[in-house]
Amino acid sequence: MKTITNLITSLIIAFWLGAIAIFSIQNITEISLKFLVWQSIKLPVGVLLAFSIGGGLILGVLLIPLLTGSKSSKRKRSLRDFQTVDEFDF
Repeated sequence: MKTITNLITSLIIAFWLGAIAIFSIQNITEISLKFLVWQSIKLPVGVLLAFSIGGGLILGVLLIPLLTGSKSSKRKRSLRDFQTVDEFDF
């Protein structure tokens, strides 16, 4: 079952990479991004798309440990809660 899941995931990723490659080849025009008062240099759409996807992947990987917390702290917390329960406390 795990190999089928890995295969499907790989196929989905390969499809999206191919779609992004085709999209960036067809849109070779240079654009510049504007955010509030800042403006980037002119780059092709594919390059900006690659940077934004790469930045999102890196940011996602860095945020996972921050949002999930460490397992040891959860384990200590659950152990502490378990120890506070009295045997005859119903």
